[in-house]
Amino acid sequence: MDAPTQLAAAPPGLESTVAELYQKSRGSDFGISAEQFTYILGEISTRHLPGAAVVQVRELYLTLRVEELALARACAAGNERAWEAFLTRYREKLYEVAGYIAKESSAARELADSLYADLYGTSLRDGQRVSKLSSYTGRGSLEGWLRTVMAQEYVNRYRRTKKLVSLEEETEEGAQFASPETEVLAPVDPRVAAAIDDTLAALPAEDRYVLAAYFLDDRTLADVARSLKVHESTISRKLDKLCKSLRKNVLAALRQRGMSRRQAEEALDVDVRDLQLNLRQRLQETAPQAFSEKKVPSDGSG
Repeated sequence: MDAPTQLAAAPPGLESTVAELYQKSRGSDFGISAEQFTYILGEISTRHLPGAAVVQVRELYLTLRVEELALARACAAGNERAWEAFLTRYREKLYEVAGYIAKESSAARELADSLYADLYGTSLRDGQRVSKLSSYTGRGSLEGWLRTVMAQEYVNRYRRTKKLVSLEEETEEGAQFASPETEVLAPVDPRVAAAIDDTLAALPAEDRYVLAAYFLDDRTLADVARSLKVHESTISRKLDKLCKSLRKNVLAALRQRGMSRRQAEEALDVDVRDLQLNLRQRLQETAPQAFSEKKVPSDGSG
């Protein structure tokens, strides 16, 4: 994996953060140097936060799944040890997903094998390996990203096949055609969206505002804290507590909808962008009244 040396330096003020994330990523196990890892992070921040302040870039870096990111990029670079680790972790799951999408076993295996070739990078472009894994950025789980990629590959294969078959032939076979404007999404259990929607709906307006401001509007902890007239650390603790309680409550909601604990935990690896759920509409609220860490009773006592 060759990265331009002039792009390998961490942004000023983020050296220690990048160093910590590199250690956490275990990239060295798969042949990724600290300089290459720094380049990868810079590539991601340039794509998603061009010209952003250091504090925003740091917040982005801290949300990345750096272990999965390092594994994916090492696979894309052709590291055999990384590819073996990848197959150990994801081969069985990918065949399960392929079976869910394609339904028929031989078609499912063909779909999975085709995706493996694209992931491994069997073709070259300008002398460089071409692997779909090089586009994974670590912003969501690698498993969720793989499900999305496989679903899109299935759609692409379906469309290519349909170009070779006439409408009359398909009609005679009783095929039903979807509207060409319909967006085909990755297969996501509808219970996931319902559980998330119900859990968010049960949150106080204040909590929904904090989540929307930070995760949807890309406001910094300091910005959110100023809008609520509290200390930045208060918002940091609140977000941490909210994220943990949300996961716990969504898991409980999925269990109530008939999932086993393992199924519920695997279902939460989905990328929220694949859900039929308008998070902004659910979370968006008018900024609540400022709150303090210690509320004053309405009667003025205490």
